[in-house]
Amino acid sequence: MTQELPGLSADEIDRVSRPLSEAETLPPAAYIRGDVFERETERIFRKSWLPLARVDQVATPGDFLSMDLLGQPVMIVHGQDGEIRVMSRTCLHRAAQVAEGSGNRKLFTCPYHSWSYDTAGQLIRAPLMDGADNFSEPDCRLPQVRTEVWQGFILANFDPDAAPFAPQVKTFETYFEKFRLPDMAVVRTLEYDSDWNWKVLVENFMEAYHHIGVHPETFEPAYHARDSRVPDNDGPWSILHMPAAHDELPPGLPPVEGLEDWQARDLFASALYPHFLLGIQGSVVTWYQVFPESAGRMKLKIHICVPGAYAAFEGFDQIADEISHMVDAIHQEDIGANDTVWKGLNAPMTRQGRLSPLEKAIWQYNHWWLEKMAPEEKA
Repeated sequence: MTQELPGLSADEIDRVSRPLSEAETLPPAAYIRGDVFERETERIFRKSWLPLARVDQVATPGDFLSMDLLGQPVMIVHGQDGEIRVMSRTCLHRAAQVAEGSGNRKLFTCPYHSWSYDTAGQLIRAPLMDGADNFSEPDCRLPQVRTEVWQGFILANFDPDAAPFAPQVKTFETYFEKFRLPDMAVVRTLEYDSDWNWKVLVENFMEAYHHIGVHPETFEPAYHARDSRVPDNDGPWSILHMPAAHDELPPGLPPVEGLEDWQARDLFASALYPHFLLGIQGSVVTWYQVFPESAGRMKLKIHICVPGAYAAFEGFDQIADEISHMVDAIHQEDIGANDTVWKGLNAPMTRQGRLSPLEKAIWQYNHWWLEKMAPEEKA
């Protein structure tokens, strides 16, 4: 692939596109330039399946969760009819927001002029609209976003022509089938504001090479960088498999029933493109939910998930707190690494670097990124 992208020369792209044994990183412009981020927003974010919530976070009819997604205020709603929908939360009248935060409602009533919508987004009451010609409440419904539920995750896509998500990740799903992802429930959530490009975090998540420098007393003794491996992929995903250095099971909650010994011990970091990140081990799934805001800023929520039935275990809250503290400690180590990478990417003398064979997942991802970012061919 030799076509140029904003800020990226054909030579730089060629260096990224080479076989892994010869490949280089994306050039700094891919991270720091605003026009590259704008192109990512249009070519990638608005055309990809983005994870918004777990089903257990809106488990009951009437449950809702609101957020902003690519500048669009949305809410995830468990309808009274049992359907889970993602829809605009902007009133059709004068554009005020009909919901904030989370909770449970049968109606979403705009605080501005009291227009009310049901849990399917249908307008059911617009007071004092008598005399407005050709206005009909049944003709008004909050705009809906394409929604798909996969393995207990609620995903949305702004592209009406996008291919369904599940068939693209069938091999990935099979790989983790025994972990029973649909049974997981969110038990803790950590939040961070980060002053770096979103790809800096994704790349850090996708390789164990940095264990030797960033996690010498935490991850490296338990999961040696040199032993990590990445299987070939057949879709928009990568899996980093980190075999355990010891035979003992990790402390805390028992592993999911039915896992093989190696599955219960080993650690897995996976990326469903562009930034749906899952860390999986034993009975714990850490879901890194990424919200890119600009070329140099992102927000992150780390959701800690365990099988829902485990919440009834004696001492569960203490165990969940301990897991949360451990996850935060690891991420604090990564924050320091990502901070220094971001400083370096913004330095004028910085150029592309060579990838290690241990960074195969980054290489896989970069090829996908180039494909999505490439200029459209003219007819």
